[in-house]
Amino acid sequence: MTVAPSPFLICPTPATVLQWLKTSQQAAYRSDQATIASLCFPIPTVDPLAVLSEAPSGQQCYLDAPTQAIAAWGAVLECRFSGGDRFRKARQCLAIWKRQICRPCPNPGLGPFFFFSFSFFETAPNGVFAPATVLLPSWQVVKQSQQSWVIANVKLGPETALKPLSAALCRQVQHIARVRKPQLGFRTRSKAANPPPLQLTAEAALGLKQSVDQALAVMAQTNLKKQVVAHALDLVSPWPWQRDISLRRLRSRHPDCYTFAFSQGPQTHFIGASPERLLSLRQGKLVADALAGSAPRGSTPLLDRCLGQRLLNNPKEQAEHRFVVDFIVTQLKALGLRPHYDAFPTLLKLSHIQHLHTPIYADLPEHLSPLQLVETLHPTPAVAGVPTAAACNQIQRTERSDRGLYAAPFGWVDYQGNSEFIVGIRSALLQGRRARLYAGAGIVKGSDPDQELAEIQLKLQTLAEVLGNGQRP
Repeated sequence: MTVAPSPFLICPTPATVLQWLKTSQQAAYRSDQATIASLCFPIPTVDPLAVLSEAPSGQQCYLDAPTQAIAAWGAVLECRFSGGDRFRKARQCLAIWKRQICRPCPNPGLGPFFFFSFSFFETAPNGVFAPATVLLPSWQVVKQSQQSWVIANVKLGPETALKPLSAALCRQVQHIARVRKPQLGFRTRSKAANPPPLQLTAEAALGLKQSVDQALAVMAQTNLKKQVVAHALDLVSPWPWQRDISLRRLRSRHPDCYTFAFSQGPQTHFIGASPERLLSLRQGKLVADALAGSAPRGSTPLLDRCLGQRLLNNPKEQAEHRFVVDFIVTQLKALGLRPHYDAFPTLLKLSHIQHLHTPIYADLPEHLSPLQLVETLHPTPAVAGVPTAAACNQIQRTERSDRGLYAAPFGWVDYQGNSEFIVGIRSALLQGRRARLYAGAGIVKGSDPDQELAEIQLKLQTLAEVLGNGQRP
């Protein structure tokens, strides 16, 4: 199957699109394979989330990074995998598709973007989403700074009627370009009042503190050095949860995070605002984030500086952060890379919380796939523990709910090998009137159960604020 990016069309017309589709169809005849023509159109600036709100329900992806936002829907190609070789199968699937990409023009524009989601573990017995999903969406809307593009991915066969298809594609591009919904604080902070503080039930709080005590007891008797304890909080709303409203609130209140959504149908969505980028790859330049160790934000600038300095000077938090740095560096070196980074972490200040942060850089050789990096780095000690195998075993034995997509990789790889993957933390699974909120905390020797409980409650509170009580449709 051939994927053929189009020329960068300034003003698409049915005649122009028809000619490109004919070229793609001829490529299919020559190769005796089905062809997917990928056409990229520059359009006036639009909000991808506003466009996604009007898109047909079904398979939908959304990833809003500080420098680029992509909304996508539909499925031209889709594969799902499970088991211990799910990363390898996803990598093979991508390699086959990329080898079949045809670029007949010197300036083919953006796209296509292949989206990937992975669950935390290799199986998800109670999960809504597959342990691994590879998806080439039919439509993709990209926003970078003040420029936007529409990417249409169309499967062509020998009998495909091209003339009506070209007219339909142009109508859809024109419709997308006209979407002008209010952006509702795009990359700005919301001033909406917060709901009352969220309190876990006495049973849930006791269970969390017991989990911390249990992790500390295991550390005292084994080589386990860190254990991430996660909690899932279930909420029920009088009305179905509104994904788009929640995403706008997340994007507005957490402009420095990665707002994301992966949807299956009109009422099943995994959403969040993650501060943690697993990796970013641009033109062979890799950035991976070590993010561990946290403290609340202060109510005044002075208190905020004091809390940040206390975090920087806290041996327990520094040790937890160092676990993540050492893990990422070791894993990258095992792939033959030469990572470099600053010796001391800085503070990543978010709206409700601040973290110790160390970006790690490396040059990536062409023979390595971004998905090899994803497989090598997942799960980091920031979401699992140290050693990884022992920590994951402890998670499976002690956590009451399946993690699903929580704390797992979600992102994209484009046809040039550029890539962006985040870690799905600060996240929630929305299913009709039910919502499951996820949060976790890293436990090391010296951790205090009451403080870890407070950290998890703070993270859950952040999610509960944007979800509210649902909204009547």
